[in-house]
Amino acid sequence: MKIEMDNDFRGNAYIIKSDEVLLNYSGGFSDLANEISNTLNTRFATASMGKTFVAVGILQLIEAGKLRFEDTLGAILDIDLKSIDPGVTVKQLLNHTSGVPDYFDESVMDDYEALWTDYPNYRIRHNEDMLPLFIDKPMMYPKGEKFQYNNTGYILLAMIIEKITGMYFDEYLQKNLFDKCGMSSTGYFAFDKLPARCANSYIYCPDTKDYRTNIYSVGAKGTGDGGAFVTVGDIVKFWNALIRHELLSEKMVSEMFSKQSGDGKDPEEGYYGYGVWIIDNPDGQDYVYMQGIDDGVSAISEFNPNNGMITVMLSNFGDNVWSRMRKIREEVYV
Repeated sequence: MKIEMDNDFRGNAYIIKSDEVLLNYSGGFSDLANEISNTLNTRFATASMGKTFVAVGILQLIEAGKLRFEDTLGAILDIDLKSIDPGVTVKQLLNHTSGVPDYFDESVMDDYEALWTDYPNYRIRHNEDMLPLFIDKPMMYPKGEKFQYNNTGYILLAMIIEKITGMYFDEYLQKNLFDKCGMSSTGYFAFDKLPARCANSYIYCPDTKDYRTNIYSVGAKGTGDGGAFVTVGDIVKFWNALIRHELLSEKMVSEMFSKQSGDGKDPEEGYYGYGVWIIDNPDGQDYVYMQGIDDGVSAISEFNPNNGMITVMLSNFGDNVWSRMRKIREEVYV
């Protein structure tokens, strides 16, 4: 079975089932001005997809006995939390029920660029650089009260990794996740020091009817809430390492892929596990996916445990990966 991709998609799409490649597509430019095409080896920014990597790092520390789900912010981090409840737990941060102040509350904000009006994005190179964006804000709701997607929670989780290991979170992930998976092209790279094969991410400007890059729209380097650069092949390696229990035990992967929060009112968004989204499947095992969106960035990757299919779609023009993923579920899964 071969799957076709509409040729106006600007980015890479890769679908594999067992050892059979069902789709291997590259379209658009990684460098628009120089008309350098995206290829299978192009590295794409992935925004919040990186939360999944941070979740795995936290779960590894829990399995190693260095951390517990019930451990609290106040007991782990030696910073002034101000109005943030020190009793917020690691589990609540993982499943977005913490209520900590979100520096970018997606329920009321839609312009990520607005964050950098008074606080230049080039300052963002480590997790602690994000503190001024949320540390003086009040809790959004009492801890554990409800599910609400929260970017700050994963900044704090990355800071927990750093506190426990004595390593920057991206260094920890490089050693304990990316290297273990053979993800040789994946990493957290600063915009002013990008390695080879990294795609620029482009934003359309309606007033001039052309494109600009997003280098002034997001942090200069990824943090715990997202920002890793990946290739489609590396994401497949990541899923395979997870489902083969090379990164976490079978029991922990099962917990990670289980519904931990959310109400499923939006059937496409579904529920939340630990670092992954979950779509309810009444006819079999639930679908598990990770996703990310930023100015000029859209990314989704899904694992279907019922047939072993792994889908990856990464765009550096913010193209609609969700509608394309929906089409695959409707036409290929059944």
